[in-house]
Amino acid sequence: LDLASPEEITAELIAALGLKAAAVIDTPANGHHGGLATPLGTLLREAELAEGAVIGIGWGRAVREVISAGLPRLAGVNIVPLNGGMQQAAAHFQINEFVRQAAEQTGGQPHFLHAPYLSSHELRAVFLNDPSVRETVGLWDRLDCAIVGVGLPHSVNPPEASVAIATEKAFTHAAVGDVIRHYVGIDGRPVAWDGEERMIAASPEQLRRARLSIGVAATPEKAAGIIGAVRSGMINAVVTDSATAQAILDLLSLPEAG
Repeated sequence: LDLASPEEITAELIAALGLKAAAVIDTPANGHHGGLATPLGTLLREAELAEGAVIGIGWGRAVREVISAGLPRLAGVNIVPLNGGMQQAAAHFQINEFVRQAAEQTGGQPHFLHAPYLSSHELRAVFLNDPSVRETVGLWDRLDCAIVGVGLPHSVNPPEASVAIATEKAFTHAAVGDVIRHYVGIDGRPVAWDGEERMIAASPEQLRRARLSIGVAATPEKAAGIIGAVRSGMINAVVTDSATAQAILDLLSLPEAG
């Protein structure tokens, strides 16, 4: 069997999705995502981010693993969380810790967000009126680069692994994935949910304006979600493994994915 190399699959992926950039690695035997850190670092260096550039960080397992593995030196950049925190103990939800680590690794300046990702309309207004929160959130309008995960659809994600609230699940059953809780169909159209307007998170439009918005995700079950996220404009670059990349290409070859 003549298997395509990661470089060949990368070129196919860029052409098929119209990406600004992509990187594909051999699928790791251990299922871990840390190996994505090296190609992610290459994309960040190639972006030639200037001093003062703003890099937004999302949450999720893949994002956590690439940051744990290490980011390159990018002195003078600003590191900002793309969403508020969550009352969850799991390591992949510790958004401010991701920011701290990323700033330490890059030599950048961390900007923390001490506010929940979801609250009431009234409390959201109070949080956004706080000077420190307002300063951090204001950086979302200046995003040069974003590093985000792509979430699994609720039909695939095990209930014990999901932290979605009831209305979130009820309204987004047709979604194929999400980027920081902004859900999409495979056509890239948004799938709104009751509560989304109460989130403290960068908006889809703010992500679209970033010069480079990198989706870091590796599992074939996320193929449809990655396609939808790219078509939505929330990500314009992908770092993944060969199994996931091939699943994306296979899915794009089907008439219903067109």
